[in-house]
Amino acid sequence: MEEQWHLPEDTRPVEAPKVAELIQRRVSEGTMTTWLESSRGRTIVLVSNGSRAMVMLLDHGNGDPGEHATDPTAAGSSDGFVLENGQVDEYPDHDTVPMREALRIVTHLVADGTPPSDASWHVDR
Repeated sequence: MEEQWHLPEDTRPVEAPKVAELIQRRVSEGTMTTWLESSRGRTIVLVSNGSRAMVMLLDHGNGDPGEHATDPTAAGSSDGFVLENGQVDEYPDHDTVPMREALRIVTHLVADGTPPSDASWHVDR
């Protein structure tokens, strides 16, 4: 069976061609964190401040440090990353990517189960 992804609150599958639009709509409505769960027990988490996003891929259950998209040439940090509990975080820019890149990465993850081969990626395990 092909891996399928969905929002935790909606069991209908999210198709790869529509995932970027879904995330953009959520961010424009003020929902800065999007969780996507897979039929194989994996989770994609995107946390945005509007212009940049942290994109993480977590495996099977709680406690996995996972892996995340990186921007190795970025310097400094950015704030305004709003978590679901209302906490506002600041992250080093090298641990986040521009929103356009984040959407490309999430689309590829949903379509193929892996990040794009040309994306900078760090395994935290």
